[in-house]
Amino acid sequence: MFQFANPHILYLLLVIPVMIAVLILVAYLRRRNLAKFGNLELVKSLMPEVSQWRIKTKSVLFLLAVTAVIFAAARPQFGSKLREHKSTGIEMMLVVDVSNSMLAEDFAPNRLDRTRYAIDKLFASMSQDRVGMVVFAGEAKVQLPITSDYRMARSFTKRLSPELVQVQGTEIGQALTLATLSFSNNRDAGRVIVLITDGESHDSSALDAAKRAAEQGVKIFAVGIGTPDGAPVKVNGEWLKDEKDEMVVSRLNEELLQQITAATGGGYIRATNAAFGLEEIVGEIEKIEQGELTTLSFEEYNEQFQWILAIAAILLLLESLLLSRRNPRLKRFNIFRE
Repeated sequence: MFQFANPHILYLLLVIPVMIAVLILVAYLRRRNLAKFGNLELVKSLMPEVSQWRIKTKSVLFLLAVTAVIFAAARPQFGSKLREHKSTGIEMMLVVDVSNSMLAEDFAPNRLDRTRYAIDKLFASMSQDRVGMVVFAGEAKVQLPITSDYRMARSFTKRLSPELVQVQGTEIGQALTLATLSFSNNRDAGRVIVLITDGESHDSSALDAAKRAAEQGVKIFAVGIGTPDGAPVKVNGEWLKDEKDEMVVSRLNEELLQQITAATGGGYIRATNAAFGLEEIVGEIEKIEQGELTTLSFEEYNEQFQWILAIAAILLLLESLLLSRRNPRLKRFNIFRE
């Protein structure tokens, strides 16, 4: 694996075009000043010891040396080997409802924005466990494969929106099945699904999916977001209406969520504007037996800047040894053929 330890140093390469422009300008001004003395070719013949090729070569050598120094300062590295990190924790898959019903405004500013905030806060407090995310509406998709990179997890959380899923609806069963299949092969770690939804499921497979998860040792915890009385749904600034032109009201289906969690030995909690409920669920999850988690990463790198510095030193040495004027003693070694 190749990387730069200080990649921001590479911005200094922008100086090279500026230096080239300055050298071209200096050469132009030199020619213009010489032209003031008369015919340029005649003036050059009066200065036989001056070599334009030598001047240009010195400039090229200097620019190459500066470029090499910048690359060396950025510290190019090659990964020498993979290192295993072992820790204890669990694997947690968040299954998040992103259907249009999550835009209902019985939570401020709406259910989905409140969910994003709560998940981001959860990831910010985690350190040992591995997390992943499945989003669903009328279909389910893996938004974040199981990982220990919380920065990436928080980045994916900010993108949660109904646009992530093309088909509208609330297929909880499909989402739970996909989440169960998305865990790693590490059977030693405790595995948990945290379902966040209003529970308005349009399929009958949710309980079957929960039972299959339980058979694989997966516990499901659920956060019900919404109210039993429900709230209208606003999409793109307009209230959502059904085929009868009546306003759609999204209601929390607590009974289904309680059945799903009971089937796996998990737990259910209803979110409120005061407390979302993830903290309470995490408290219950911490009681689950934790297993050993293994993470592979490149951690030992071989520094390569020494070779580039050596090249830069050689280029600077050649530039300093190369005189801009011809040396009569070295005339027989005219490598520029002038």
